[in-house]
Amino acid sequence: MADDRFRLHPAARLIGPDGAEAAAPDLREALAKGAGFRIGLPEAPAPAPEGFETLTSGSTGTPRRIRRSVASWTASFAVNAGLFGIGPGARVAVLGALEHSLALYGALEGAHLGAEVHLLAGLRPDRQAAALAARRVEVLYVTPAQLRGLSRPMPGLRAVLVGGSKLDLALRERLAELAPAAELREFYGAAEASFITLADSDTPAASVGRPYPGVELEIRDGEVWVRSPYLFEGYASDPGSARWRDGWLTVGEMGRLEGGYLHLHGRKGRMVTVADQNVFPEEIEALMESLPGVERAAVLARPDAARGHVLHAVAMGDPTAEAAVMAALRAALGPMKAPRSIRWRADWPVTASGKTDLSALERGE
Repeated sequence: MADDRFRLHPAARLIGPDGAEAAAPDLREALAKGAGFRIGLPEAPAPAPEGFETLTSGSTGTPRRIRRSVASWTASFAVNAGLFGIGPGARVAVLGALEHSLALYGALEGAHLGAEVHLLAGLRPDRQAAALAARRVEVLYVTPAQLRGLSRPMPGLRAVLVGGSKLDLALRERLAELAPAAELREFYGAAEASFITLADSDTPAASVGRPYPGVELEIRDGEVWVRSPYLFEGYASDPGSARWRDGWLTVGEMGRLEGGYLHLHGRKGRMVTVADQNVFPEEIEALMESLPGVERAAVLARPDAARGHVLHAVAMGDPTAEAAVMAALRAALGPMKAPRSIRWRADWPVTASGKTDLSALERGE
């Protein structure tokens, strides 16, 4: 049963980066209030007292404030308690700052269910991995960007819950080496919709999984629509991409259902036309990140009078692999859809949630 207030379970403990009992004032205040809070953007108007606010990832601009009922998260707490064994005695960790909704969700869930919650934001990735191993953390909430920084064995992990974007094959294989006992469960969701699908070892490689318990999915004109107890109530700041219709919600993601599994193409807002073909940059980015020499990739569209748009890629990795990467892209995509060029970077701009900061890449930062 969903609760209408967040609570600090009597058995719960909050452990900070140094391994000591954490002050975690923002989290403790949120738990003490139970509702009517927001972590991040303190200068914004106060949230309504009966719910709470989180922030979107801000990958294409300034993060937006979104309004939620407490029950929209506690309903899935109850599901995850059964799926992943989260409760008194379990050790759970989050790596990101609590302004990021995935980290906030994992921390609130663990505290609400009575787990020992390890808040590891602020540590370097190698020290985060060392802490996960030394403290025998069992359940980890993480994004692919955060996983890429972990380089030490983590034998205690039994469940790795990955959100934010899809894992590439190389990262999956690396995780299997570092945490051989861990069950990898990827989930697709959005700040506005929370959990939508959940993938496991039987999920086809190109899919993001089957509907999460309690979720209904429909594809309407190629767009993914969802109905569930986990949906947000609305935006508290500038309007975003989510749209409602008769109790169903879409965040503008395009996809298809095959055999009960959801396959995503990309966001409708990022889709561009190249030589009369609809192209989703996300699909090209995933292909690039599967190729040797590419660690991170983004595809940007530029207007073109003859073709509608032309595509250019930005990548982090090994620039000497460029010829092979370009050849592989042209072979897989054809000369029209393949990026015209690759600009290599030694660093990668990310948002607070660890997603690629597309706005920064567009500006050349």
